[in-house]
Parts: sequence; C-alpha cells; structure tokens
Amino acid sequence: MIRLQEADTDGLPPGRCRIVSPYDTDARWGGKRNLTWAGYKLHVSEFCDATNPVEAGDAPPNLVTIVAATDASVPDAAMTAPIHHDLAHRGLLPGEHYVDSDYPSADLLVSSLTDLRVRLVTPMLADTSPQARAGEGFDRGGFTIDWDNQQVTCPQGQASASWTPAAQRGTDVINVKFGGETCQPCPVKAKCTTTTRGGRQLTLRPQPIQQALDAARAEQTTKQWQGKYAIRAGVESTIVQAVKVTGARRARYRGLPKTRLEHNVQAAALNLIRLDAWWNGETLDPRRTTHLSRLELTLAA
Repeated sequence: MIRLQEADTDGLPPGRCRIVSPYDTDARWGGKRNLTWAGYKLHVSEFCDATNPVEAGDAPPNLVTIVAATDASVPDAAMTAPIHHDLAHRGLLPGEHYVDSDYPSADLLVSSLTDLRVRLVTPMLADTSPQARAGEGFDRGGFTIDWDNQQVTCPQGQASASWTPAAQRGTDVINVKFGGETCQPCPVKAKCTTTTRGGRQLTLRPQPIQQALDAARAEQTTKQWQGKYAIRAGVESTIVQAVKVTGARRARYRGLPKTRLEHNVQAAALNLIRLDAWWNGETLDPRRTTHLSRLELTLAA
C-alpha cells in the first residue's frame, strides 16, 4: 500500500521549513489554485492615481513602488502589513491600496486603517455558511446584533441565549447560540439550521472587525465599487511586463537574499523603461501582438 507522508503523523517538518532542493536550501514548495512550484514568491505594488485624470500624453507612468520576495510557502495575507510598513518607511504609503482577495483579512481591514491610515480596497471572501452558499434561508446578514447588550436577534424576532468570547486558531471570536427550545419548534427552522438538537449558532468577530467586514461585503456588491476596483487590473500588465522583459518567473540565483536583489533590479529596470518612454513621448502598449498580426504588419510595409 502506498501512503503519502504527513507532517503531523510522520515527523516531517512543516512546509515552510522543509528543504525541497539540495541546490537551494531557501526554496520552498508553493501553490496557488492549480499551480504548484518550488522556489519563491514575488509581490509587486505600483503607483496609480485614478482621482486626478489628465490628458493621456501628460499622464506620468505608473512606477513600481515596492517588490517583496519570500519563499513560496508564505501566504499572501502575511505580506500585507510588512509591505505597508516598508512603504511607510520610504514615504510612499498610499491612502488607498488596491489588492486582490488573497491579501486582505478582516483584521487587516481594521489595523491598516487605524494604524497606518491605509484603506484596503479589495474583495472580501463571501460568507461560507450553508445558508449563504445556497442563496436562500437566513445567513449571518439576516441577524441583528446588539453589541452593547451582547445579544443577537434572529429574523423571527427571537433573542440569543448565550454570548461567549472565545479563540479559534489564535483568532478572537464570539460564539452566539440560540436555545433549542426556541429553534426546534420554529416554523422556518429549515431555512435557518439543520440541527436536530439545540439551536442555531453564529460565530462573530469582535465588533470593529465584524462591522468592517460586513460593510466591505456590502460595498463590493455595488457597481460604483466594482468600477473603482477595476483599476487594480493594471498591475496585471506590470506582472506580464516583468515576466516578458526581465524573466521574473525564473530565479537566476540561489538563495533568498540574492533573489530579492534580483527582483529589485528588475523593478528598477521596469521603472526606467517606463520613464524613458514617458520622457520621449512614447506609449507603451501592454497588449500582446500575435504572430499573425506581426506578419500582417510586415506584409503591409
């Protein structure tokens, strides 16, 4: 019988500590969706200004403000705060930071704003409760929270029976429970909970975090927010340019310190290319020209 070895049961070190290459002891296995690789992860942030539109020819180029390299096992959300502090140290901290859904957390929504006055503009992961996934019934948004009296009221007007602060995997939460005598005879119980004993349970975050999370989820469903967030797509062109021009997907050196230096040199090269084009009045076209299009242009000439 063939069995995969596990870190918890076979004494193997966790992924962040496990050497995956005898040639580069800093490299680690990483994965994102259907992609896995051994090596490093590159985080890129660039300047963009959507609040002060100017003529296209006068618009300054979007310059890369920071690149951060980690081993591939480091989750994206772990780098949001370090990147903010690095930008603050350089005097480049933005008022709004547009990031994809892998970088934020409910805690970061609050801490970034309160500690550094940076508003994260990012899609937050949706409610994963069965009611929310099914699109019917009573999800968390259907309950009214009375923070002062530490009580939650369900859509049928029934009050919760208990309010218990707790910790889950090192995260502060509040466990709210409704009594079984309230939920079991409820005429709409099927839309609320499937438990056959006891009542509905909710897990909340502390008040500032829960309120920020609820507000972000509500805002991201509006067309105004979606139109505003579309500016983040510009960084995808930067990533493509880094890959095509500097070969950023392949590390030329061994070890994280040299890889970080390489990424900083690549970022400087991209900025010089953009500044040179701007100073000379040229437009950098981010769109890819196919082989057929290039052939047509050659024949037309």
